[in-house]
Amino acid sequence: MRIIDKLGGGEPAFSFEFFPPKDAAGTDQLFQTVTALERLGPAYVSVTYGAGGSTRQLTVELVQRIKAELGIEAMAHLTCASASAAELTQVLEQLQGGGVENVLALRGDPPQGQAAFERPEGGFAHASELVTLIKERTELCVAAACYPEGHPESASLAQDLQHLVHKVRCGVDFLVTQLFFEPRLYFELVARARAAGITCPIIPGIMPITNLAQLKRFTALCGASIPAALLAELEACGTHLDAVRELGVAHAISQCRALLDGGAPGIHFYTLNKSLATQRVLSALR
Repeated sequence: MRIIDKLGGGEPAFSFEFFPPKDAAGTDQLFQTVTALERLGPAYVSVTYGAGGSTRQLTVELVQRIKAELGIEAMAHLTCASASAAELTQVLEQLQGGGVENVLALRGDPPQGQAAFERPEGGFAHASELVTLIKERTELCVAAACYPEGHPESASLAQDLQHLVHKVRCGVDFLVTQLFFEPRLYFELVARARAAGITCPIIPGIMPITNLAQLKRFTALCGASIPAALLAELEACGTHLDAVRELGVAHAISQCRALLDGGAPGIHFYTLNKSLATQRVLSALR
């Protein structure tokens, strides 16, 4: 089923993101996590791509298994990195052949050792080009990313919005935001998008905080900010990891409630392949 058909039905759509594990033990653990979260009735789950497209085949296999074995709608991430248009078309054919109907189209991060993203030979430099390819050659539902605080490579929010408008016009069915920690950032993004003519659903992406060092790495990479008051509280927890997790879950619950009360069509949880924090947040919301 196309995910866009699950959105806007009156009830918020909750979804979970996972990343491909490195080995067989990790795969077993991933399926245990997905099974635990499946009891919460997600609208769909998504599986990421490794940097530079390094897990392309594993991503395809995982989304096909999740849908076939667990009966959960699944969305594959697909990036432009290290792939020609012909190779990307082959991946799309694999996805469709395996019954997958949804894809998240991304430019992707540069391959390891490459400082800046470079257009692959015969490939694409922008997610908008990938969206166009998907829409021209498939019937897949296409999601894309957006950034409440602007893409880290954009010179301004205005420039970021111009790129987003173009990407959506290429055929995006719905948007999922990068992680953020203040509800107002989401609502400001939605207001900018609607004023610019973007009408598709915009789903906020939320990561329950469980590790401060990890949080700082992620936010540095994606350009998200940590509110000063929240950061001070997290740092005051020191080495007490349980206290960090409790604070992170409480903040995520408060943030999600504000987003849903303000009209967000659902929440997309960045799970980091762990279920407990997301289970607690979603159980509290319900």
